[in-house]
Amino acid sequence: MREADRVGGLWIDLLDPTPEEIERHLPGNVHDQALAQLLAPARHEDEPRPRLEAHGDYVFGVFLIAVAVQEEDAVYLQEIDLVLAADVLVTVRKSPEHGRAPYDPASARASCRPDDPVGMVVYHVVDDIAERFLDLVDTLTDEIDELEDGVDSWEPERVRRRISDLRHDMLHIRRLLAPTRDAVRQVVDDRIELDDAPDRGDVFPRDVELSFAAAYDKLLRATDGLELARDLVAGVRDYHQSKVANDQNEVMKRLTVVASVLLLPTFIVGLYGQNFHDIPELRWAWGYGWSWALIAVTTIAQLAFFRWKNWI
Repeated sequence: MREADRVGGLWIDLLDPTPEEIERHLPGNVHDQALAQLLAPARHEDEPRPRLEAHGDYVFGVFLIAVAVQEEDAVYLQEIDLVLAADVLVTVRKSPEHGRAPYDPASARASCRPDDPVGMVVYHVVDDIAERFLDLVDTLTDEIDELEDGVDSWEPERVRRRISDLRHDMLHIRRLLAPTRDAVRQVVDDRIELDDAPDRGDVFPRDVELSFAAAYDKLLRATDGLELARDLVAGVRDYHQSKVANDQNEVMKRLTVVASVLLLPTFIVGLYGQNFHDIPELRWAWGYGWSWALIAVTTIAQLAFFRWKNWI
């Protein structure tokens, strides 16, 4: 656990906390569904939907960040949940499965000033998440460039598998990015408010809302970049399919050449292999050499013709 004291507020950051730690640091009256989400392990087969929700005198939020591992061609998720009251922010970070690194709020913490209210601290966290989505889109673009360069040299099965993985990852990221953007838009539109108790105040004053607008713009840019990346993957897929079709045509052309080259020798052998006594060349002393010469001449003539046509 890490605590960061602020003038006008307190930021309490918890990593994989126990139920006792969560209960000790949370403000009162947190509803059961939010508490269950805070205590749930980080398993994201059916990941929680990113959101910000006002519940009386506190705001509950869930954010997920997709992280690309280029060396493994893999994407995993980091989760950070938060409970925001008028004078305290509690963040709960969860370690991903398989020993992956959890979300590190060091960048957001470094951006905070001693006099920042808790609403501004939340903005710094959200802005850091938006920056990570932009970095993720750049990483995906680099992956697509590598894939495009590898279409001509990689095995077709590897190309197909990588295209499928990228499409699946981008669909997953899109499912995270859209609700994250919508959650931030709620703050920009001043749709998240606490109870109007005189001692509470507004956790998202106008200057904080304007700051959230900057994070919202970054998420919009990330969304546009993700759509462009999907178009690029579609282009690579179409190029790969056309290359496979062209390679198949080349194989069929070579097989056709082989069949054509063997056709005339087969015909000649079949012609002189008929069981008739009146074949003129049957008793000819040079008949055997003649048949071999005819096979050789017709084969060489065909090969020369196919070479002239650039078919072989």
